[in-house]
Amino acid sequence: MLLKTVIATGLLLLAGCASGNGLWVDIGGERYQVEVADDNAERARGLMFRDALADGHGMLFIHEREEPQAYWMKNTRIPLDILYFDASRALVSQQRDVPPCTAGNACPSYPSDAAALYVLELNAGEAARLGLEDGEMLQFGPGIPAD
Repeated sequence: MLLKTVIATGLLLLAGCASGNGLWVDIGGERYQVEVADDNAERARGLMFRDALADGHGMLFIHEREEPQAYWMKNTRIPLDILYFDASRALVSQQRDVPPCTAGNACPSYPSDAAALYVLELNAGEAARLGLEDGEMLQFGPGIPAD
């Protein structure tokens, strides 16, 4: 019995490793595995210097305060959809098909149209593919801190 328990535990650990950190969000009827950026250093680094973002993956940024947010694509090599959500996790603003930028500090910013607490970055085209409209609700999986 002990051997079966050890094997089962090992398989669960391997499954967890294969799926990354195990954190996810649901939006528009789809689930995305996410990395969470919830401090200044992680938010500043974001998806910089990456050559690809796997299908079905994204990055969730969590801010300390709900307020207007603005993101830019400095050193970002992947075209993205930048989705802004308020404290209730309702979609309040979208910046779709934002292109990569190699212009350093001359890269433009992409502001939210309303105060946001959460920002979700997905591969460009995902918001259009899902038909996302303002008001769409973002759902968090276990392990993601919610306000």
